[in-house]
Amino acid sequence: MSGFRVIVIDDERIVGQMIKASMEPDGYNVETFLNAEPAFARLREEKFDVVITDLKMKGIDGMDVLRTIKTAYPEVKVIMITAFASLDSAVEAMKSKVDGFFAKPVKIKDLKECIYKLLNPVDAGAA
Repeated sequence: MSGFRVIVIDDERIVGQMIKASMEPDGYNVETFLNAEPAFARLREEKFDVVITDLKMKGIDGMDVLRTIKTAYPEVKVIMITAFASLDSAVEAMKSKVDGFFAKPVKIKDLKECIYKLLNPVDAGAA
């Protein structure tokens, strides 16, 4: 359906597996990573449309992922997911130009809708 290329960075393996298993039947190409470094390496190799990242992770956290991607790959959309949603974290993410922000457990339908609207802005008004 979509053909969109998505990277998921989450230190909980089950989260990445769940997103991948839920999105691939609809035509999304999803690659999962437990931390940011290998995901950044993959972004250097190939073009991706969206990065979905957890906010709280060991090592490089989601805010660092967001800032790095927005600097190095400004065309890539970044969606943040977190089990620790707070007004402060949402405001900080918005100031850093996050493209979407979801509390866990994230509803796959909402995630897909967000991605579609981000990558099809002309169609978004009609949806």
